[in-house]
Amino acid sequence: MIKILLLNGPNLNRLGKREPGVYGHETLANLEEKLVKCGRDQNAIVECFQSNHEGEIIDKLHDSEDQGFSGVILNPGAFTHYSYAIRDAIASITIPVIEVHISNIHAREAFRSQSVTAPVAAGQIAGLGYLGYELALNALIKTKGEGIDEQN
Repeated sequence: MIKILLLNGPNLNRLGKREPGVYGHETLANLEEKLVKCGRDQNAIVECFQSNHEGEIIDKLHDSEDQGFSGVILNPGAFTHYSYAIRDAIASITIPVIEVHISNIHAREAFRSQSVTAPVAAGQIAGLGYLGYELALNALIKTKGEGIDEQN
């Protein structure tokens, strides 16, 4: 059975409360529940983790490979735009990481359009709302974490 890590970064614990016009009304718990069910329906295990702390996200990325995960779905939140440490953590593992953003980061403030993590991710999905997470999950399940053209 394939294992996927769903890793959400800073402020995503505020989904449903934080800027609902941008991020919607669904909570992180709802999102995680849907993804776990979607995974289970496709014979995959989805493990969820959220942190507002850069070091914890880095530790989870490092551990994901050793813990038998086939891939990672990562929404690095604001770390997307400046965390070279998370970028280097992604580059240091051999399993694919798909970067996901609920909003279209390329259509928002100028500082949000730059992702330092995307160049080492297997792919990026932005602007499709919560559906982006499901699409990333489906991609990892269909490829079993293999065959994704990784840059790392």
